[in-house]
Amino acid sequence: MSQEIERKFIVRGDFRAEVFQATHIIQGYLSHGPSVRVRIRGNSGYLTIKGPVSKSGMSRFEWEKEITVDEALALLELAEPGRIDKTRYLVKNTDGKHIWEVDEFHGDNEGLVMAEIELSDENEPFDKPDWIGEEVTGDPRYYNSMLIKKPFKKQ
Repeated sequence: MSQEIERKFIVRGDFRAEVFQATHIIQGYLSHGPSVRVRIRGNSGYLTIKGPVSKSGMSRFEWEKEITVDEALALLELAEPGRIDKTRYLVKNTDGKHIWEVDEFHGDNEGLVMAEIELSDENEPFDKPDWIGEEVTGDPRYYNSMLIKKPFKKQ
């Protein structure tokens, strides 16, 4: 069991020259309270449970277990309507301590590119590359579970 601490930002510039890994992700939700997510990331499946977001919007309980892709596909059949389809790019931060996860959304969320950085503490300092734009940490419109219900193209 662990606590996830992350900050989210809209991407406003070109990050692609700094990418060291890219993975396709499909995910759906079995429940939204608590959030129970099924994800296929590359050649692996995952079942994730997330608790409520803290007052700051930066942290929450997270439990994740790797499952087979066949299990993930079966669970996606039980998921609520809608899917998140995105490519996740990994970019090393200039501070040498952090990795940015940059998600480029497809389908109904086409045009949305967001970056997340995981921290060990809500007040931990980190560098922001030039391509980082507005912070959207804690803004429910940018939660993946909400983007299924109200896609970016309809906001």
